[in-house]
Amino acid sequence: QREECIQMYESSKKWGETVIFAISCHAVYTVSEENLVWAAGFTREHGIPLHVHVSETEQEVLDCKAAHGGLSPVEYLDSLGVLGSNVIAAHTLWLSDRDVEIMGRNGVTCVHNINSNLKLASGYHFLSKELAEAGANVTLGTDGSASSNNLDMLEAMKTSAIMQKAWRRDPTAMPIEKLIECATVNGARSMGLECGRLEEGMLADFILVDTDNCFFLSPGSFESNFIYSAHSDCITDLVCNGRFLMRDRKVEGEKEILENARKAISKII
Repeated sequence: QREECIQMYESSKKWGETVIFAISCHAVYTVSEENLVWAAGFTREHGIPLHVHVSETEQEVLDCKAAHGGLSPVEYLDSLGVLGSNVIAAHTLWLSDRDVEIMGRNGVTCVHNINSNLKLASGYHFLSKELAEAGANVTLGTDGSASSNNLDMLEAMKTSAIMQKAWRRDPTAMPIEKLIECATVNGARSMGLECGRLEEGMLADFILVDTDNCFFLSPGSFESNFIYSAHSDCITDLVCNGRFLMRDRKVEGEKEILENARKAISKII
């Protein structure tokens, strides 16, 4: 497996600047201590991200404590020297105060996958404010299609915000400005990219939104209407590093991609 990772990393240099190579160690309960330590060292040496699921469920935390002398998944990874600013930790849902401090001290990216967490009944008590104040890089994700289905980031933004307001019993929790930062700048930072804002020197990564519809009739701000009223169907164009990947809601080779996907699915169901 390690040799395969090394070979893939070397090959990735030919893929172009829009492809970022990363290593994923699924979780502390599926990957050995030896492999976790190796992956951490390799990714730091080469300046690439390391992705790992952390404290997604309460049972995961209980099992980790039982297996590793009372250490939570966060404490266990910290004891191995795995955590760092290149680590992208998915979920980070069941955290103690000490876990939050450790994540912040190491500058770990904590990815909130609210729709997946709700569908799988993993939980909803994501400590976004506490993690950010501790120094962690808080961002948003969808998780996989098996637990998040449409992989709609706009939907994830809305659900993340309203769940923060609900469990904190505070309608001012997760203000729009912070929410947008989590979904844009912070996400880019997790991958080592300079984008997420329309500024000189930033990568030309942006979307175009059609506001000529009922979702933008409210006199409220564009951001409020976009997040709380609109759906992703109003996004017409996607530009990545100055190149259109979607134009007028059409992706190059879309029909072929869908047809190949249907064929692949038919073989596994």
